[in-house]
Amino acid sequence: MIVVTGATGTVGGAVARLLTEAGEKVTAVSRRITAADAPDGAMAMRADLADADSLRPALEGAGAVFLVPAGDLLGGAGSPDDLVAAIEAAGVRRVVLLSSQASETRPEAISHARLREFEAVLRASRLNWTILRPGGFASNTYAHVASVRADRTVAAPFGDVGLPLVDPDDVAEVAAAALRDGRHGGRTYVLTGPAAVTPREQTAAIGAAIGVELGFTELTREQAMGRLSQVMPVPVADGTLDIMGAPTAGELAISPHVEEVLGRAPRSFAAWAERNAAAFGTMAG
Repeated sequence: MIVVTGATGTVGGAVARLLTEAGEKVTAVSRRITAADAPDGAMAMRADLADADSLRPALEGAGAVFLVPAGDLLGGAGSPDDLVAAIEAAGVRRVVLLSSQASETRPEAISHARLREFEAVLRASRLNWTILRPGGFASNTYAHVASVRADRTVAAPFGDVGLPLVDPDDVAEVAAAALRDGRHGGRTYVLTGPAAVTPREQTAAIGAAIGVELGFTELTREQAMGRLSQVMPVPVADGTLDIMGAPTAGELAISPHVEEVLGRAPRSFAAWAERNAAAFGTMAG
């Protein structure tokens, strides 16, 4: 049995679905999950990763865990040591951790300190671990849905700074492969898209996908901080803007790991936009 935490999230939900479709027995876990949120064939269980004891019932009989630290955990709640100890005590053999590329590229950043802690605890454990370090997600552009639907515009900072955004479904497919195959143990995979794409180019791709020419407004860092800090802890928002505005050479590099694991090139941002065009609405005419 495979436990998928963060199962109501973008990546965790896709991982749970991929695993059930592959015939695996899956327990889908999040703090507020309901049976309707879990894929057909998966069991839904509630647990808060900031409280390691709450996860123990879901771990019974599990052979692998997809571990997604998010929310309060990234702000310092809970204990990575306690959580990994609970996983080990349950007899789990394999853990795949969803971390971030910034854990390596921004080793001093406060915003990613907790993810670095999780990585270190896992590496010191007896578990067969795999660490995933995705860059920025293409799905972060869902933040523009309201403005695209309302007035056909996108507002974002650093309009001409590109990053190789990764399709979250690619991340989920790599995670599912690592959860099912122990040969990925001891590996750290950096996951990116196939090419850098700027916010202006993202706007154009979304517009092309829905058949509408969209306007673009460049925000100042301060304006962007005001928006991001409403949906994520302030240190995480600050670190995110650092990456968006002044990416390092490592953050600009195209990683080969998606192709190495999946045997195909990573999906482009344009392909992601086409597949998710309905979220932004089709307003032509």
